[in-house]
Amino acid sequence: MPASKKVFVKTYGCQMNVYDSERMTEALAASGYAETSQIETADLVVMNTCHIRERAVEKVYSELGKVRDIRDARRARGLDTQVVVAGCVAQAEGAEIIARAPVVDVVVGPQSYHRLPELLYRSRSEASRVVETQFPDGEKFAGLPDRSITPLRGDGSVQQASAFLTVQEGCDKFCTFCVVPYTRGSEYSRAVSDLVAETERLVTRGVREITLLGQNVNGYHGEGLDGRTWSLARLISRIAEVDGVDRLRYMTSHPRDMTDDLIAAHRDQPKLMPFLHLPVQSGSDRILAAMNRKHTAKEYLEILHRARTARPDIAISTDIIVGFPGETEKDFAATLALIERVGFAQAYSFKYSSRPGTPAAKIDDQIPEAVKAERLARLQELLDGQQTRFNANFVGKTVPVLFERKGRSSGQLVGRSPYLQLVHADADSAFLGRIVPVEIAAAGQNSLAGVICGL
Repeated sequence: MPASKKVFVKTYGCQMNVYDSERMTEALAASGYAETSQIETADLVVMNTCHIRERAVEKVYSELGKVRDIRDARRARGLDTQVVVAGCVAQAEGAEIIARAPVVDVVVGPQSYHRLPELLYRSRSEASRVVETQFPDGEKFAGLPDRSITPLRGDGSVQQASAFLTVQEGCDKFCTFCVVPYTRGSEYSRAVSDLVAETERLVTRGVREITLLGQNVNGYHGEGLDGRTWSLARLISRIAEVDGVDRLRYMTSHPRDMTDDLIAAHRDQPKLMPFLHLPVQSGSDRILAAMNRKHTAKEYLEILHRARTARPDIAISTDIIVGFPGETEKDFAATLALIERVGFAQAYSFKYSSRPGTPAAKIDDQIPEAVKAERLARLQELLDGQQTRFNANFVGKTVPVLFERKGRSSGQLVGRSPYLQLVHADADSAFLGRIVPVEIAAAGQNSLAGVICGL
């Protein structure tokens, strides 16, 4: 169907939301929408929201106020704009969004976005606002279009060097600070045959690196090609066999599901990159127990020891929360000590923020904001130093870089090393989508710069 309308999609939060936004864009492309980066030109605005961060809900309503102004300006010119709120805030808030923000036409949760074209049609034809936040029995991925026939971007381009692939959704761990079990539902793993087929279609679009995604990705337990349940390690082995796939990654993992075969895959599977994102959240066993993480600091360190034994050059990344209810200075010191011992290549660190409906929100011993801010500053100073030192170790070395996009400077390309570092180099756009050796000449906290060997 030729595109006659334009859609603007704004994505908040994690990589899974990025994947979901891509799939919504594809579903809408099949219904005649072309993606635009200019919200003022959009016939449809989709806000794909995240509920993890602090004040997430209020940020959505603030953005909706701006969208309302844009819609009103378009209406004054005789143009209409439909507005959709999707994602985890949509799932958590439901009809409350409609009540508080009349500009919204459709509210759709992350398990129902495959029905978005249908919901938009219903809203238009019935002149009503629609809320769809159920957890449907049907498999949503089966309702999405073939990825080989719809573009990811409005310019019609189907070429991209790397892509996300959701293999698992939901979580059964019920960490006391987390809303995922309530917004994404219980754990569900896609069948291996479907994932191999989607991988093959991505390769036809020029994809060479695939990141397997899941809220608890290493808890993957999908139906294998032999009818039995396959682990993530076995899935990785099968996807690595797809001709054209050169690199594989996965995230986000839980320490309780770091199995022996998955650790062995980092040793035995050359296409699996030497990078492991494994959230620890705290270095204090008392806080880890209060978080219901079901692992101790010692167990976490033992997992990393096994991973580093299997793949000595593996880079470790993590998530850390400071200021969890009841966290003492002693607890925080234990977190700093664990960080010192590990030496992280990257890390995502946050102040604890209460999520309505989670057990941690009901704990009386909440930490003052000033204390959380001060601890976060100390934590990030330590983590930033570790990341800077990790990157500095690459100066003078040559690493293979997959170039993914043009840089901000003319003639510059940006890619990623096997260790997920951003790498900048001057090169012709003909190098996009290629893996080439780059000699690293300089390093900063967040990226590397180098020269393509042989140029």
